[in-house]
Amino acid sequence: MQHRSPTAASASSVAALAPGVGGVELTVTLDQVPRWSDPDQRLSSSSSPTAAAGSETPASSFLSFADPLIGDGAAGAGGRGASRFPVDHEINSKICLWRGHPWNVEVDAVVNSTNENLDEAHSSQGLHAAAGPGLAEECATLGGCRTGMAKMTNAYDLPARKVIHTVGPKYAVKYHTAAENALSHCYRSCLELLIENGLESIAIGCIYTEAKNYPREPAAHVAIRTVRRFLEKQKGKISAVVFCTTTSSDTEIYKRLLPLYFPRDKKEEEIASVKLPADVGDENGETIIDERKIRIKPLPAGAAISKCAAPAPVDIPLSDSGLARRGNSFKLDSYLDPTFMSIIKDPDLQRKEQWEKSVQANKGFNWAKLLGYGDLGGPPLSAAEEYSLHSRYLVKANSLNPSEIAEMKIIYRGGVGSEGRPVMVVVGAHFLLRCLDLERFILYVVKEFEPLIQKPYSIVYFHSAASLQVQPDLGFMKRLQQILGRKHQHNLHAIYVLHPTLGLRTAILALQLFVDREVWKKVVYVDRLVQLFRYVPREQLTIPDFVFQHDLEVNGGKGIIVDPRTKHVYQRPSG
Repeated sequence: MQHRSPTAASASSVAALAPGVGGVELTVTLDQVPRWSDPDQRLSSSSSPTAAAGSETPASSFLSFADPLIGDGAAGAGGRGASRFPVDHEINSKICLWRGHPWNVEVDAVVNSTNENLDEAHSSQGLHAAAGPGLAEECATLGGCRTGMAKMTNAYDLPARKVIHTVGPKYAVKYHTAAENALSHCYRSCLELLIENGLESIAIGCIYTEAKNYPREPAAHVAIRTVRRFLEKQKGKISAVVFCTTTSSDTEIYKRLLPLYFPRDKKEEEIASVKLPADVGDENGETIIDERKIRIKPLPAGAAISKCAAPAPVDIPLSDSGLARRGNSFKLDSYLDPTFMSIIKDPDLQRKEQWEKSVQANKGFNWAKLLGYGDLGGPPLSAAEEYSLHSRYLVKANSLNPSEIAEMKIIYRGGVGSEGRPVMVVVGAHFLLRCLDLERFILYVVKEFEPLIQKPYSIVYFHSAASLQVQPDLGFMKRLQQILGRKHQHNLHAIYVLHPTLGLRTAILALQLFVDREVWKKVVYVDRLVQLFRYVPREQLTIPDFVFQHDLEVNGGKGIIVDPRTKHVYQRPSG
């Protein structure tokens, strides 16, 4: 990258800090952006970027800022003890805080916060104008992007090489954890895409919009801690992460929070150990849900399995696949809660029981298989067996990157229904058996459903134009339901089936008889789109175009008007 004179650097700083002043926006190189580890970032100096703007407090010492050192809700939440984010000078040298638009920084990639359709109108303000018309044209070919995911395009007229587009979540207090983890996934997806494409530097603005109601400070916590956790694993592959802010309030928030996650000396590390929030997430920065932990207890009194003292209670996330690896180092089974112990058996005994179940299931004539329903044999699983099955699939699913399945858009997150429950959308016409590895598909389903099934939720199934598709048999559905587990069955509120056919109604009746009546009696048949919107508002759903077309064909467009531009559906005025 080219080096500029101090005068040019100063001019660039002012232009970036006050974008649009005098109609001038100059390109800023990485050499001109101060690193978090630079000594002058700890001193009150007129040469700091914020001082150049003259609009806010200089980037002085961590101790200069009232919060988090004194003040509000987060104070003292973390408690004293070992630092969860120790000083790491190598990581600190890769972090920058810059007041200005990301697309004015000369980096390998800049991040665009946008919506599911990658619309220019909903993208980061000013990005498309700076990049030129080619960016919008390429975005239109990508087929949209799901919340929490990211896609890459060329940067066109920007100084960067690429643009990474990501979709931040809508925020509601009721679904705080889901929104927090979706936002964390946005940042992680952007960084993963950067590395996958052999790029090293990235400029990231605040991935949220006022329209999505995400509070600024909680969003900044998620952003900073996710980047920190990612760099802990991949710091050798990334040269610079530039946090870009465009308002004085965001700048002040980042100044206050960066020392918590990127302490520059032992003093800041000690302060951070007290001032960090109690929940700083897992190894990826995502919030840990208590229900998904295994509780490890001390040894019962008088038990003698080892000379060492029993460890204190500790919570281990279920997704920690290292649990199995550590099992050989000591007698872990003696430490486990009896509830969990009930699912741990001798391998030979397990194989014997599985063989006996298989023999029992194959006795007699398999009428279900003869009728094309698949293999419905075998006794039902116990709660412990379902828990074990779900846990094993979840661990495997979390290590999987099924991007090719995600691109098929068979299953994706919607918004919330009329009663505030989150919605999962399933598109029957996109389920093509000839294109699917069913085992990978099951893992993908487990991973996508896991955040939803912790609380009441609904499913919207579009059967539109899927009547001629080859669908999975009932044996597959039974297996998938067992893997998802009883929490899915209990928390599932309703399955709204749009455009059901006689064949589908028959299949669902068979599911009630052979698989699980409790789940499949929750099906609500919906013949028209306008009826579906009584349960799930139109703006909460991303609906494929062919669904609108199918609705017009089967219902003749009676009583409705479809806006061809927005795809909104309206009741036709009477008379």
